[in-house]
Amino acid sequence: MINVGIIGATGYVGIEILRLLQKHPGIRVTSIVSQNFVGQKVSDIYPTLRNVFDMECDALDIESISKKADIFITALPHGVSKEVIPKLIALDKRVIDHSGDFRYKDVTVYEKWYGITHQMPELLEMSVYGLPELYRDKIKDAKIVGNPGCYPTCSILGIAPLLRNNIIDTRNIIIDAASGVTGAGRSTDLPYQFCECTENYKAYKVSNHRHTSEIEQELSFLANEDILISFTPHLVPMKRGMLCTSYANLKNETSTSELINMYKEFYKDEYFVRVLDEGKLPETKFTAGSNFIDISVVVDKRLNRVVVLSCLDNLGKGASAQAVQDLNIMCGYDEKTGLEAPGLYL
Repeated sequence: MINVGIIGATGYVGIEILRLLQKHPGIRVTSIVSQNFVGQKVSDIYPTLRNVFDMECDALDIESISKKADIFITALPHGVSKEVIPKLIALDKRVIDHSGDFRYKDVTVYEKWYGITHQMPELLEMSVYGLPELYRDKIKDAKIVGNPGCYPTCSILGIAPLLRNNIIDTRNIIIDAASGVTGAGRSTDLPYQFCECTENYKAYKVSNHRHTSEIEQELSFLANEDILISFTPHLVPMKRGMLCTSYANLKNETSTSELINMYKEFYKDEYFVRVLDEGKLPETKFTAGSNFIDISVVVDKRLNRVVVLSCLDNLGKGASAQAVQDLNIMCGYDEKTGLEAPGLYL
């Protein structure tokens, strides 16, 4: 059994990780940290866990919690990790982090888009971007895994085969993406209150969402050239789920069936990537509560343009479930362990 600690356990990402790990045969959660609920049972905060997991929440005392676990999953706000992760690394712990602090290779890009000074640039050398489909071999031995954002995961996996096969014009990629409200975390801010969100659909942070830079970094690595994209996020009045619609111009004429075959070949060994047959389109309820991402491809012959629809659960493959997938890789378990349950559907 591998002992794992969760720091930031009572946010939506942290509690979803805790839920997923309850049936994991090789992981034992030995510490849960929540500054707001120190000493309280997590099952009192989230009653779904009653008689399942009743551990009390620890305070964020690195010396104390470091004795309880070998690997820590941190679900903390951006910039807060600087107070935690260097100390854990110094104590020879391994970390899966959910902030943006360890997703970048160029510290200046992070500082530009996040508007803060990176306090741990030396640790970027040992961090690995936690997208298993692209970095599985590096994740295996990583000391720090920067778990990708939900928008980047959905966007990158949707476009990756097109760039790797060099069949699209890289100068005018457009991504329209929509996320459920849990993408904002367990926030009490007014824009995320029920009456503000329900029966409403809106774009936000148009042309300046920080995940734009994360997507551009990974697409640039895939294409071996610098890529800029147009990225527009939207808020959907539902709890969980994400759908990205990506557009790119094809270099040559091709058919939908040819591209679908290319996608199926590219992802043939990826259990959690489901490339849909021609004529089938993804829906958020097909992936909710799971670690799957569904992808469909359509060619608009009039414009010689490809339209890619990629769909995942922002709390699943977009965050918590992907963290468990990374954890499995780091611990030498089959990646599917604890993650084989289908989506919720209803």
